[in-house]
Amino acid sequence: MSTYPDTYRYTKEHEWVAVDAGIGTIGITHHAQSELGDIVYVDLPKVGAKVDAGKSFGSVESVKAVSDIYSPVSGEVTEINEALSAAPEKLNEDPHGSAWLVKIRLTAPEEIQSLMSSADYQTYIKAEQ
Repeated sequence: MSTYPDTYRYTKEHEWVAVDAGIGTIGITHHAQSELGDIVYVDLPKVGAKVDAGKSFGSVESVKAVSDIYSPVSGEVTEINEALSAAPEKLNEDPHGSAWLVKIRLTAPEEIQSLMSSADYQTYIKAEQ
């Protein structure tokens, strides 16, 4: 498996979304966590909160900085990853797997089409460096 799963879609702000049956699982990318360094705190919305594509819905705090998390898609939060409140460092260990941030019920599934593929995202981060 590549560092960036082909089934995910990516944003220029370094978030990913994986959609299954109208539910989007959102996280930050491997690139984002490596740029942030050691993550010490994660601030996530409450279940039931509405999120809009391109708008901040929380933040990640590392030893270097606090960074906003932007939603790749619009919808309603159905679940948050409770494990991250006790162990935010999991974001450094498994950003594309067990350290997902939130799950949302999509209200505009077509927004997925405007996000980058894995290959496009990898080209984007290479150009950014």
